[in-house]
Amino acid sequence: MTTRLDALKTHSLVVADTGDLDAIERYRPHDATTNPSLLLKAFDMPGYQALIDAELAAVKGEFRDPQARLEHAVDRLAVAKGAEIAKRVPGRVSTEVAARLSFDTQASIRKAHELVELYDRRGVGRERVLIKLASTWEGIRAAEVLERDGIQCNLTLLFSEAQAQACFDAGVFLVSPFVGRVTDWYKQATGRDYAPEEDPGVRFVRGVCERVGRGGYATVVMGASFRTVGQVLALAGCPRLTISPALLEELAAEEGEVARAVEIPAAGERPAPLDEPAFRWGHNQDAMANDKLAEGIRRFDEDQRTLEARLAERLG
Repeated sequence: MTTRLDALKTHSLVVADTGDLDAIERYRPHDATTNPSLLLKAFDMPGYQALIDAELAAVKGEFRDPQARLEHAVDRLAVAKGAEIAKRVPGRVSTEVAARLSFDTQASIRKAHELVELYDRRGVGRERVLIKLASTWEGIRAAEVLERDGIQCNLTLLFSEAQAQACFDAGVFLVSPFVGRVTDWYKQATGRDYAPEEDPGVRFVRGVCERVGRGGYATVVMGASFRTVGQVLALAGCPRLTISPALLEELAAEEGEVARAVEIPAAGERPAPLDEPAFRWGHNQDAMANDKLAEGIRRFDEDQRTLEARLAERLG
């Protein structure tokens, strides 16, 4: 009998929402990711100490300025981890631009090029890398430029229809609409629990899939931020799903079929592109999206700062 994880893979490309190399080898996802939050989790794992020590030793010899050395240490560590992941997946590794650059288009573009160059030095071509940016207006504009430069992007922290439409308009390679964080907001606001079919996060991602299909856009939709296996299965058929090791374990431990729950519709009429005022107004009208985007950027930045503090201790 087929496991539910294997059955799910017949409908959607599975991406591991982890930088844990053991988990990646165990569940054999197509793609994987790394970000400051995941790097922070790996910081105390025995298996990563040699890699951390090697990268910090290299940084000490390259930079005299403490802040420049620290920023480069984070980048080198992310890319070193990403390069190890790339050896274990057939697809791509998403690597994140620092959250503090979420409202700075030019700085985001520069950082993306720096990350791609670091990957290139390790023999990982840009065709194996996705640069991860927050779905702010400035992040989307940075992605638009990077896509033209041949650097493909993953737009994350996506919570509103306006964000999705602006990403499609910009021609980004992939968007990551969030499921669990959307549902978290509605559960707190209403005091309700939701079955998968009425789950606000599931319905939001299904809507993004419908929008990309109706507009005939090439952008890949990847559902993200799952809380339950029920949410995952309710989005079987979404082109990609990024799933945590805990939920991958549940799916791998259970036998059974998985029915396709998402169908991408045929292309119809494409809406007019959003300009900046329309984007900001549309996003502003969604209280959940405003709250969760701001919160997500703050959380990623907090983890980045904590990671930098830990690295500063090791650098001495």
